[in-house]
Amino acid sequence: MSDGTLRRVKAQFQVSLHPALSETSLAGVEELLNTLLLRYSEDLGGIVLAYGSTTLASHRGLIQPYFPYTHVDVGATVTLFNPKPGCRLVGVVNKVGRDFIGLLVAGIVNASIGADAIRADLASRPAQSAWVSLCNPRHVISIGTTVVFDVLSVTQTGQFVSLKGALREPDTGAVEVVGYPGQPRKEVAVAEEAHKEENGKSTAKRKRRESAGDAAATFPPSFTRALFLRQWPYSPDTTAKMVKVRPRSGSVLDEIRALMEFKDNIRNMSVIAHVDHGKSTLTDSLVAAAGIIAMEQAGDQRLTDTRADEQERGITIKSTGISLYYVMEDEDLKGFTGARDGNHFLINLIDSPGHVDFSSEVTAALRITDGALVVVDCIEGVCVQTETVLRQALGERIRPVLTINKIDRCFLELMLDPEEAYLSYRRVIENANVIMATYADDDLGDTQVHPEAGTVSFSAGLHGWAFTLTVFANLYAKKFGTDTKKMMEKLWGDNFFDPKTKKWTKKETGSASCKRGFCQFIYEPIRTVIDAAMTDSKDKLWALLEKLEVLHLLKSEDKELVGKPLMKRVMQTWLPAHSALLEMMIWHLPSPARAQKYRVDVLYEGPLDDAYASAMRACDPEGPLMMYVSKMIPAADKGRFFAFGRVFSGRIATGRKVRIMGPNYVPGTKKDLYVKTVQRTVMCMGRRQEAVEDVPCGNTVALVGLDQFITKNATLTDEKCEDAHTIKAMKFSVSPVVRVAVEPKHASDLPKLVEGLKRLAKSDPMVQCSIEETGEHIIAGAGELHLEICLKDLQDDFMGGAEIRVSEPVVAFRETVNIMSDHVVMSKSPNKHNRIYLQARPMEEGLAEAIDEGKVGPRDDPKIRSKILSEEFGWDKELAKKIWCFGPDTTGPNMLTDVTKGVQYLNEIKDSCVAAFQWASKEGVLAEENMRAIVFEVCDVVLHADAIHRGGGQIIPTARRAMYAAQLTAQPRLLEPVYLVEIQCPEQAMGGVYSVLNQKRGMVFEEAQRPGTPIFNLKAYLPVIESFGFTSTLRAATAGQAFPQSVFDHWEVMTSDPLNAGSQANTLVLDIRKRKGLKPEPSPLGEYEDKL
Repeated sequence: MSDGTLRRVKAQFQVSLHPALSETSLAGVEELLNTLLLRYSEDLGGIVLAYGSTTLASHRGLIQPYFPYTHVDVGATVTLFNPKPGCRLVGVVNKVGRDFIGLLVAGIVNASIGADAIRADLASRPAQSAWVSLCNPRHVISIGTTVVFDVLSVTQTGQFVSLKGALREPDTGAVEVVGYPGQPRKEVAVAEEAHKEENGKSTAKRKRRESAGDAAATFPPSFTRALFLRQWPYSPDTTAKMVKVRPRSGSVLDEIRALMEFKDNIRNMSVIAHVDHGKSTLTDSLVAAAGIIAMEQAGDQRLTDTRADEQERGITIKSTGISLYYVMEDEDLKGFTGARDGNHFLINLIDSPGHVDFSSEVTAALRITDGALVVVDCIEGVCVQTETVLRQALGERIRPVLTINKIDRCFLELMLDPEEAYLSYRRVIENANVIMATYADDDLGDTQVHPEAGTVSFSAGLHGWAFTLTVFANLYAKKFGTDTKKMMEKLWGDNFFDPKTKKWTKKETGSASCKRGFCQFIYEPIRTVIDAAMTDSKDKLWALLEKLEVLHLLKSEDKELVGKPLMKRVMQTWLPAHSALLEMMIWHLPSPARAQKYRVDVLYEGPLDDAYASAMRACDPEGPLMMYVSKMIPAADKGRFFAFGRVFSGRIATGRKVRIMGPNYVPGTKKDLYVKTVQRTVMCMGRRQEAVEDVPCGNTVALVGLDQFITKNATLTDEKCEDAHTIKAMKFSVSPVVRVAVEPKHASDLPKLVEGLKRLAKSDPMVQCSIEETGEHIIAGAGELHLEICLKDLQDDFMGGAEIRVSEPVVAFRETVNIMSDHVVMSKSPNKHNRIYLQARPMEEGLAEAIDEGKVGPRDDPKIRSKILSEEFGWDKELAKKIWCFGPDTTGPNMLTDVTKGVQYLNEIKDSCVAAFQWASKEGVLAEENMRAIVFEVCDVVLHADAIHRGGGQIIPTARRAMYAAQLTAQPRLLEPVYLVEIQCPEQAMGGVYSVLNQKRGMVFEEAQRPGTPIFNLKAYLPVIESFGFTSTLRAATAGQAFPQSVFDHWEVMTSDPLNAGSQANTLVLDIRKRKGLKPEPSPLGEYEDKL
């Protein structure tokens, strides 16, 4: 090793000993000093390799009042390892890649040498996992090789150090070839010998001291250990600096598990936004602040994008959970009035996708969280998917906070002046608040966000910096002699300050020096710092940072950076993103203890005053177990899944027997019910899982061993809790309307395909896998991208790479009716002894959507349901109480109602009629597509007096035929799914956009220019059947300038008559029938209706 990288210093420590350690002071001192080993110490200026010659300055310890720790002064000799740029080191290779070499130096420091820092004569050989010299074939660098290299840069994150190295000089490389630099081996040996010798001496001294016996007071060991460190250089006139060093008390995992018990200190939150608005990038800053990745890598790593295709495409596909542990300073929590237990906080964060095709993942994430960080691009503003995810969040009673992201674009790209930027940010906040007010829930209270309230932050996720108004209010409050809260109000809205008159006004005075508070005190200082960094005006920049008291926080290598890297480091140091985001989360998002009080009403299916609802409301860890599994996560070993969810009451533990109640479970029956044992409980930590013994309520958890019994989601409770109800099933904002048929290329792979489809159905909350009567295997997804990802997963992960054939995408249609049946139809049973009279009518406008959203459904209280139907949809109150069922699948948007008067034996055939309705509503008369928005009314029934002649075999086919006849007499129509497309393009590309939309039957209904930019936002409706290849056609027509985003919006009635030969609807019906292997034409009315 080069000179100065290894040195020995004499240091003096002031140690605060816990009373439990006071009996054996030296042993206690050494136990605390051990926490410094192999860690970087800023005060000592290096990594502590060893310490020895430990001596106590006095045998008497000082005990302060109110702090029963014994304070002891200790001297020790410390061996330090301090690598610097330019020094030469020796390391052992532990990883070799195509474009890098990874090493371990001194067994403790990771080093990385990139391909750009390796001289030309060394070439990568991936097949050998080695780098080989082109000049000397003996010169091979592979795993295990000892290498001499030069240090380019040193990165210090907390107490850890990593290096970037180079192999540019001819005397660097494998030591077998180039030899050791100087005599580093001897130096290391000296250090090791010194370590052994000093430790030996200190052990002997300790034994002598302990035999003498140190008198100390004993106190209850309920306090945390504290260690204060200071270094005394040899010159007596130097003043010492005291720094708190946190002792290692077990792993972070233990700390997270301990924190799970403090429900007031937990925040469960998801990050939601439109696609490409910067969720995963921003999440990196929080992950880095928790010490999981280096702060320099924040923004580039996207740790929560765990799949290879997520990293390649640059979009999130699956929602990913990670538990983060933070310790807040007292200063940060000053004025915090919420309940808390200490300064330690646990944030269970879920990063969710923004692409509309994966919005079912967002729904699954929202169900198990209590708060949401809504990320909005400051330039693009609130987009279509922002509105969708916000609507879902408020529907689940999730409290939002907002961050306006990518604000670096205002400074670096658009060069906005302060007033333009302010208006742009204000417009984003107003648009978000309009959505929040539209979908507001009285029980959730006011959800609107305001910068002056601290619920809005401004961030640049890629560069890892962000701020709330609190940061600047604290800075200026002293200057203006006011408190932080009043200062925050001044920094937003119509508040103007004139430095000449030193007065605040509500209106602009017209003076050139009178400017808006936000522009003058926030935007302009940031712009000044960014400009100074980008133009390399370092003298000006250092002066600014000195005033901001930030300069001393920059490391010497940071000061060598130029341009964007310098700007990133300066802004990260001055306004670290995690500080602003954590402030919003801890201050403004609810803990589980608070959130569950108002969320239970929209979560629990059963009575809201039973033991389970009460335990969930109180978030009671000692109550009965209630847990909701919202999604299944594929495990590393192919074919197995973790059941990921949230514990709402009680606690879940390894080895515990649980009742698994699926979405189709009916209380009091055995349907969709299993009792099984949890094999393992694990915590999700991004790309890995960590096992824990048990998890109390208020936390997210993943379970092993239940994947055979849970398809997509389920409610878990204790084995004995037989009267528990389920937690409501999730409602997705999109429908699986795009379908493909798959088959194996080789018939021998059919079992793999069947098993693979089962696993695929588990892995995605929304994908539907089914088998048609023709034997085709159908996969239904939300859109082209969703299907593409599902098919890739099916082939690569769930079928072991077996080849499959995929049909052209097919769109699911729905069947409906236009008018009331023109006459009451009658159908006779096969034995001619029973007659059923029916008619069909279309549902009132908005009722089918209300059923889809869960406002009206089969599990509602009949009185409440009839009240909604009579008040909002004009139903007769008595008729509203006589709904027999919904369908298809008992929850769909069709109804069977009873309008009969005084019919005998009606209740006996009710179950048979319901079964017939479920069958008919799943396979309509036109093309066996699902029905939608049809109400079937049973008008009259004539039944045989003998029960044996009116069984299910007689009634079910009869009722089904009657329903088909009723549908045919009520002007049957096809419904096609329609996307809402949002297109962003410059003005010159508008002509191309309109021409493509016209070709594809699209209809533009809104066009607006984005203020301050040449970009137009178009909104249009586009039939899903026309959407295949729409993106590529649009890009071709606009030279790649238009960016479309499609989200399923509604079902549109096709005006043409599907029974009229040659019409567009008729062509579609014939195509669908042909594909399904049905007879070519729909059957005529005569086949279903009987005459008296």
